[in-house]
Amino acid sequence: MVAIDEVVSFVSGMEGSRHVFPLMAEAKENLIKIEESVKASFGITCCNTGVMKCLARDNIIVIIKDKRFRPPPEPTVLLVADEDMIIGMEIFPHQKAEYLIRDDVVFLSDEFVLFPNLKPKTRECFVMPPVSFPEVERMPGAKNVVSCSPSPPGDMYVRSLHGLPDDPTLASILLGYDDA
Repeated sequence: MVAIDEVVSFVSGMEGSRHVFPLMAEAKENLIKIEESVKASFGITCCNTGVMKCLARDNIIVIIKDKRFRPPPEPTVLLVADEDMIIGMEIFPHQKAEYLIRDDVVFLSDEFVLFPNLKPKTRECFVMPPVSFPEVERMPGAKNVVSCSPSPPGDMYVRSLHGLPDDPTLASILLGYDDA
């Protein structure tokens, strides 16, 4: 078992970490309600599975970060249909050139591509999946480590718990892990 204070201290030392603190137990239910009520644009539903998986862990930490924080190891937003068909996804700046030369993608923005050749049978849904957090996965005593980005209302809520302002230059990450 790794103490939550040890993980908070470790993550606080990562470049770009501005505020790191355990999520108060009483905040979990409110955060679940907030995330379940989020709607995406164009009538597409939104499912923050990352938050739900994170909140199911024994220990939950909130990270308020700036742009210096390392990028996520995998996409944080997917457009999914037919349960598991990825018809669109976030891409990172270092991947852009590889997608620009492909003729089977359409750029929805500089950071999101669609795969128009895929023909789903069911309605699509934006999914914010759980994302790995390798630095904590390597810590002895932590297992089932997941991280995620809460929705904008969820972000504002976790900041408000600690009197932090709504600063558009910062973003929050939830980090959850179970005791080994």
